[in-house]
Amino acid sequence: MDTIPTGTLFTILAVLLLVSAFFSASETAMMAINRYRLKHQAEHGHKGARLTLALLNQTDKLLGVILLGNNLVNTAAAMLSTIIAIRLFGQGELPLFAATSLLTFFILVFSEVTPKVVGASYPEHIAYPASFVLTPLLKLAYPVVWFVNLFVQGLLKLLRIKPRQEESGNMLGLEELRTVVLESAKLLPGEHRRILLNLLGLESITVDDVMTPRSQIEAIDLTDEVERISQQIATSHHTRLLVYEGSLDRIAGILHVRRVLHALSSGEFSPKALREVLEDPYYVPAGTPLFKQLRQFQENQKRLALVVDEYGELQGLATMEDLLEEMVGEFTTQAPAQTGWFRQMEDGSWLVEGSALVRHINRKLGLNFPLDGPKTLNGLLLEHLEDIPEAGVSVKIGDTPIEIVQTQDRAVKVARIGAVSAGEAHASGTET
Repeated sequence: MDTIPTGTLFTILAVLLLVSAFFSASETAMMAINRYRLKHQAEHGHKGARLTLALLNQTDKLLGVILLGNNLVNTAAAMLSTIIAIRLFGQGELPLFAATSLLTFFILVFSEVTPKVVGASYPEHIAYPASFVLTPLLKLAYPVVWFVNLFVQGLLKLLRIKPRQEESGNMLGLEELRTVVLESAKLLPGEHRRILLNLLGLESITVDDVMTPRSQIEAIDLTDEVERISQQIATSHHTRLLVYEGSLDRIAGILHVRRVLHALSSGEFSPKALREVLEDPYYVPAGTPLFKQLRQFQENQKRLALVVDEYGELQGLATMEDLLEEMVGEFTTQAPAQTGWFRQMEDGSWLVEGSALVRHINRKLGLNFPLDGPKTLNGLLLEHLEDIPEAGVSVKIGDTPIEIVQTQDRAVKVARIGAVSAGEAHASGTET
């Protein structure tokens, strides 16, 4: 060391600080890289990604070689700074203290904080090139890393700490996936993002949320006159119709309309011929999650299910189209009277049918009505008023005013949502 010029020692010290910066940036970049993008690029043949993925699959050894190199370099830099300080200022406590303080400052700024910030900000740009250096370095230093890890594993066992597997540690649940989709606003088109969110929500939605209620089911009564049945089939907006005998509690089966079109056109149609082409009804219990029901439709090759409660009584009817609408949005082939309607008024308020589903109201109007109670607007209003309301009564749910416009058969037929003045609020209205 005595024969090496002081200027050369400064150059060596600068190189050591740069090498230390490399290890610091590599460590942070490797830990901060997006594992899913990394796996995608590795599967598509990116060499840097493949090497990085291989290193991350043995995290203990990767960290071992990085920290080994970093500590060796920092120790060498400390020894070198001491030699330089003695050469320039002689031996003494003050020169050694000044050299140590100055070196600590340079290591923090140039070899630790700044490289780690860069590594965290641009993990792929740092990790991929670094993998070409760390991979052969790990092979060279493997005996030392293995020896160090023996003590590390022993200490972990002594502390009863079991290292988490990388695969399980990076698995995402439904809520995490939902957050990832929400934060991908700049990467995914809005329509794609909405469909993905709807798909992730299928586990929390049941057939009760999308079914056509019993009172709104379009069905054929076998006890009706032949002319009425024929007219009903000919004018129906559905390809499948529920068939019953006298009461919806006596289901005869499901009619595929196309099977009787020939009989209708030839004049050979009769209730007996209708019975012969009926399919057996397919029942599902109320509360079945939509995702599970979607699989059941696929497995049973069905497109229509009758929803029954715990007593076996018919509650409603759910179709494959109802489930698909929860994912991709409403179709334009629905019957005009199905699931309620919306009409915007000049003052910005909306006229909404009482049978409209609360989920559809929230989605269409951007509201946050509670979904854990009644399924329809009529049910929501009855629950809050705790009485059969009359036309003209207003209620405020959250910050949203609702005025009942029309009632029929002890139910809300039409209501106005929004743009109701505070003076119109009825005394019986409740605010949640």
